[in-house]
Amino acid sequence: MRPFHLRYRAAVALAGTLALGLGGLITAGPASAAAHPQTASPAAIPARTGPIPSALSLPATPGRPSLGPNVYVFSPSMPLSQIQDTVNSIASQQVSNQFGTQRYALLFEPGTYGTAADPLNFQVGYYTQVAGLGATPGDVVINGSVDVYNQCLGAGNCIALDNFWRSLSNLTINVNTPGFGCYNGEFWAVSQAAPMRRVQVNGPMTLMDYCTGPSFASGGFIADSDITGGSIVSGSQQQFLVRNTDIDGWSNGVWNQVFAGDPGAPATAFPSANQYTTLASSPVTEEEPFLYQDDAGGFNVFVPAVQHDSVGPAWGSGPEAGTSLPISRFFVATPATPVAVIDVALALGKDLILTPGVYDLAAPILVTRPDTVVLGLGFATLVPQHGNAAMIVSSVPGTKLSGLIIDAGPVSSKVLLQVGLLPGGLGSSASDPTVLQDVFIRIGGAEAGSATDALVVDSSHTILDDIWSWRADHGSGVGWTSNVADHGLIVNGNDVTAYGLFVEHYEKTEVLWRGQGGTDIFFQNEMPYDPPSQAAWMQNATTDGYPAFEVAQNVTSFSGYGMGSYSFFDLGIPIFAAEAFQVPDTAGVQMHDLLTIFLNATTGSGGINSVINGTGGSSTAANPDTPVDVVSYP
Repeated sequence: MRPFHLRYRAAVALAGTLALGLGGLITAGPASAAAHPQTASPAAIPARTGPIPSALSLPATPGRPSLGPNVYVFSPSMPLSQIQDTVNSIASQQVSNQFGTQRYALLFEPGTYGTAADPLNFQVGYYTQVAGLGATPGDVVINGSVDVYNQCLGAGNCIALDNFWRSLSNLTINVNTPGFGCYNGEFWAVSQAAPMRRVQVNGPMTLMDYCTGPSFASGGFIADSDITGGSIVSGSQQQFLVRNTDIDGWSNGVWNQVFAGDPGAPATAFPSANQYTTLASSPVTEEEPFLYQDDAGGFNVFVPAVQHDSVGPAWGSGPEAGTSLPISRFFVATPATPVAVIDVALALGKDLILTPGVYDLAAPILVTRPDTVVLGLGFATLVPQHGNAAMIVSSVPGTKLSGLIIDAGPVSSKVLLQVGLLPGGLGSSASDPTVLQDVFIRIGGAEAGSATDALVVDSSHTILDDIWSWRADHGSGVGWTSNVADHGLIVNGNDVTAYGLFVEHYEKTEVLWRGQGGTDIFFQNEMPYDPPSQAAWMQNATTDGYPAFEVAQNVTSFSGYGMGSYSFFDLGIPIFAAEAFQVPDTAGVQMHDLLTIFLNATTGSGGINSVINGTGGSSTAANPDTPVDVVSYP
């Protein structure tokens, strides 16, 4: 299997920058594979062949329903050694399970876990959600670390490029990693679909695993958090979005680092060696709903309120505005629950929790009631079986969808996730927006599948907050005529706001934005690797390729910030795209800090001829791995 983005070449000049930014993280020796061989790394968790301990999953009570066998609820009263054994066992099974079917949620009841002398340190593998069950992040404290390290695929080949589909939220980490040698800090070396939300980190933190590197990492998302302990080490993170997070600084950039509403963020520097785009505030946000325990031990779901022009974490200055829903309001589904039963429960007024697992859906999940909350645990995965959508949301306000993976199924679907049914019209509202958070869509990779459109947003005032829509470039069922898919995202609604939009490899225009008044803050794209010829990849008879992001010609108002598109055509054929971004030439459409990159001159060919509307230089083998920037357009 070809590792994702192995073609990348991050800036090799990082070594000098990292030496300045790592500070107290490095305890001895340079950050190189030779100085820190894999055998010395704590990433080598002992393999476990027996069953994962189940006694640590607390029994169901009237206020705490059963959430299935793959949801582990830990209590501070449990022996730390048993907790450590359980989390290590899960990590050892999941660390290399990129396209497997196991799913886990590790939930920590309020209290403290680990001590200075005996910390709790563990890894987060594929399809694993780690979350505290407190009302605030300070209610759950881990003395230790919750880490994601490189995957070492062979000698000298340790990368974080495949570290997808895992999450960390709603707790505090007092960083403590004694005896780990190089590892003196919180390591979160991830790429797409690995969000960190609502986390307090007290101590040093790095977004790359420099102990077996310097390694490559391909993007990430942090929101609603507070990171102390000095500058975050971005390292080899090629692109990253940080939103509404209090930080003590940022060590460096590579291609596209974007900040919105982050106290302590660096000032905009674009173009520059760091490629920073910084917005003083986030225009409209609503943080992700989360499970928490009340004083009696019962489960509830807190739904944060919408905010405008926000700065810093929503919980940072006192009680957070929002609504608390008792667990009795929720229908709890498992992969064995018929979709008709789920739909009836939703129609009768229930909200929905999808427990960890893979849901083969004979028909779509239908969300028809305003303010419905759909909460996925452990990366619950929806797979339509008969060419249907996985989920359809009616034109109603206030729907909240979070924590979901949607896979294309064996019969091609016209659309996988439909939000709203009236293009450009009704649905959401400014005071009660529909919100999609940590929703990840795959065409191929895990299994053979195809679709015309991955995600269509017709509801106005929708917030898209960390979306990865991915036509797979590796895994199962991958090929130009196999995992066929035209568009990763179509926005027909007005006043839609997106943060952290990752859309990659689709066979036509990857994002079509047709609604008025839209905003996108951060965009990361790779054009498809595998067009078999230029003639097979033409927008029309005279235009080479397709743009990665197109704002429709009738749109009169749109704003984009920190948006990048990369090319790697890997079949040895000179394939070109005329431009990465296509927008109407009107004063109301404003684009800021755009870039293109040609990846890997060794095996890549072709390129992108201009950044936007024929403006900006070309990205080809003549300037590999080098951003070609347009600061503003028009």
